[in-house]
Amino acid sequence: MNARDLGGLRRLDGTTTPRAVFYRSENVDGITLAGWEQIYRAGIRTIVDLRDPNERASDRNERPSWIHTVTVELNGFDDEFWRDYLPNGLARTALYFLPHLEAMPNRAVSALSAIVSAPPGGVLFHCVRGRDRTGMISLLLLLAVNTDPEEIVDDYLETVRRGDLRAAWSYENNEEAAIEAFCQSLGTSTENAFRAALEAIDLRRVLSEADVGPVVQEALMSWRGSVQPHY
Repeated sequence: MNARDLGGLRRLDGTTTPRAVFYRSENVDGITLAGWEQIYRAGIRTIVDLRDPNERASDRNERPSWIHTVTVELNGFDDEFWRDYLPNGLARTALYFLPHLEAMPNRAVSALSAIVSAPPGGVLFHCVRGRDRTGMISLLLLLAVNTDPEEIVDDYLETVRRGDLRAAWSYENNEEAAIEAFCQSLGTSTENAFRAALEAIDLRRVLSEADVGPVVQEALMSWRGSVQPHY
């Protein structure tokens, strides 16, 4: 319900992001046999799982032998950072993106490294709902190739717009209205919280603080050699 190719988005130089390189989605445990066949035909050969160990433990279904899975715990809930974000609801919004990147840049960079260093083929990355952890990594990947900021915002909001579909698929309530109300109580909105993070994030600083090597940086800035990198 929340899967898509990050290709086809407008870049600042007038070109578009390459298709069939990176894909984002919610948890893949519920994919049917027909769905896996679609994934195979799309050329996806690696899944990067951003969830925590306890979330992964709830999976019930085996994955096909041809798919390579890499796990990267993006949140790091054992870090004291979350003391200021979990109890008050901030962890459900993009308001935590910039502080998380500043406090734990290595976690996001580990996810990016796993994505751009995967074996040949398309790479799909996901969390549980494909909203915020996946949204943060999508933001960074799109920033790396100078994607138009409005396209980055719209990609994030596409997940919000699919709230009813996501909720129905997971047999949960759509929380988007509650999240929006929470953001409004803080003087912002779901969209503006994301815009603020997008405007403030310095990708080069994040990479520098995580001591990213030249090979990974080249793969990131070129989307695995599919575009001319910019520095």
